[in-house]
Amino acid sequence: MRRSYYAAHVYMIVGVVSGLFYREFTKIKDFHGETQLGLMHTHLLALGMIVFLVVLVLDKVFQLSGARLFTAFFWFYNAGIAVSTGMMGVHGILTVLGRDEDHIPEAVPLVAGLGHILLTVGLILLFILLGKRVNEHVRQDGSKDEQAEAASRPVHL
Repeated sequence: MRRSYYAAHVYMIVGVVSGLFYREFTKIKDFHGETQLGLMHTHLLALGMIVFLVVLVLDKVFQLSGARLFTAFFWFYNAGIAVSTGMMGVHGILTVLGRDEDHIPEAVPLVAGLGHILLTVGLILLFILLGKRVNEHVRQDGSKDEQAEAASRPVHL
């Protein structure tokens, strides 16, 4: 659980700092157009902070963090956020510095796509683990309900 808390905390800090960077960098460069730097802030806060706060709650309820699938989710998902938002930063900085879409290296969107693939793999792993834990939880609750129901039925001889 601590991992999710620390991840959420780090993403909150990095998200706020990226918003500050966006505002100050575009002001210093006197830039008034669209740039991916403005999107970086919300992506870090939503995909990082908010998702890990939700995962923290799910972990409390379903004990996710002890599983190997959770560790795999954690690292794939974090790598995906780092790569995706890193490329948003590169793309945004190049835009503010005057490069148009035709002069941004093709590697930038390709690497960003890799980041999205890593995010997707992480989310799939999380849902596989969550599905297993939910099924275990339902089976445990279902068997208790069935036992209580059976105990309350009259026995006919």
